[in-house]
Amino acid sequence: MLKRAIAQVDDENEQPLIIGKAPLVRHLYEGRDITPIWNDLLARVTADANDAAAFLDLSTILYTLGQPDKAVLAQTAALDIRRTFHIRNGRGTGPRILVFVTAGDFMANTPIEFLLEASDANVLLHYVDAGTKDLSGVPDHDVAFVAIGESPANRPVLQRLERLLIGWAMPIMNNAPLRIVALTRDGVAESFVDEPSILAPPTVGVSRNTLEQIAARQFPPGGMDYPIIVRPVGTHAGKSMEKITNEEELSRYLDGQSEAEYYIAPFIDYSGPDGKFRKQRIAFIDGKAYASHLAVSDHWMVHYLSAGMAKYADRRAEEAAWMRDFDSDFAARHAVAFDALHRRLGLDYFAIDCAELPDGRLLLFEADVAMIVHSMDSDVTFPYKKQAMSKLFDAFENALQRRIQPKMISAA
Repeated sequence: MLKRAIAQVDDENEQPLIIGKAPLVRHLYEGRDITPIWNDLLARVTADANDAAAFLDLSTILYTLGQPDKAVLAQTAALDIRRTFHIRNGRGTGPRILVFVTAGDFMANTPIEFLLEASDANVLLHYVDAGTKDLSGVPDHDVAFVAIGESPANRPVLQRLERLLIGWAMPIMNNAPLRIVALTRDGVAESFVDEPSILAPPTVGVSRNTLEQIAARQFPPGGMDYPIIVRPVGTHAGKSMEKITNEEELSRYLDGQSEAEYYIAPFIDYSGPDGKFRKQRIAFIDGKAYASHLAVSDHWMVHYLSAGMAKYADRRAEEAAWMRDFDSDFAARHAVAFDALHRRLGLDYFAIDCAELPDGRLLLFEADVAMIVHSMDSDVTFPYKKQAMSKLFDAFENALQRRIQPKMISAA
């Protein structure tokens, strides 16, 4: 059970303790009443306007409740006060993990809180931005992790962090900010254009003006045939993404959008013989693939929550079999594609959304370091998930530990 918020400070390094994303989101995900926690946090900031930890936890609750404008205000208040926060997992006897993050919503950074929720690790969230001058003020730690995800807003932050990490002497995972910058939808598609085991649909970034010209039939959509997929740059989870089959639909789509930049890509029909669409989320840790989830849907735009996985026993049975046999079946079939993903993206940790095409190729939708990977689904409804997700989480923790060991040996 989640305890009520209490203002605490890590005495050793004077980092404020926060409840953190994982327990707060889980609390709300399970439908439990957040009011006592909210009231305690609100009382803390009312009594002390410099309680940065309370502001940050309030921000997490607001993001989870779908109130981003208020969440930004609370997060900004927290980061105006300080830039490092401590999450104590379990007994708090594990390693101290310095995590480079930046301001934003749940898609801005790797959800490392979920990856380490069941551990005893001490997570030190250190917020950086494009104006960060140096990293001299980071707290003592055993290993670091670059968690900032790809987005237009994060690009200057990652470019800045690339320079700041030159000569970094401590153990670190994902010390490749510019490789994260390259994880744009068009950049990922270009990376695999000549890889026979993967189909990454050609993706083109276009301005609103260009889309308006396409809608006016002045020229074809980037050399593609309809139907096409259109979405604003920087969006995730299907926000404002639509399948467009002609110029009239494109014109109506633009009437409902205000963004200046968009991605367009050909629509690939990846439905199975039964007409259903299947999308897999897979995490890669030091080059090895781990199953995160399989969603089966009647609609081409597949999202786990809207796919009805909790409603349909046959879909859960399919996911259970996919997770159980992942190493010997799906991963074995796509070993060449998985190897290409690891080599070409060059990151210690990342995740992909993908599907399987009838011709055996892997259909790659997206690759990023900030995809949500969690284990919050009901053990009653999804009893098979715990083992698969524990395997993934253990692998991530072990990857961090392997980087710590050389330092401990040399110190001895």
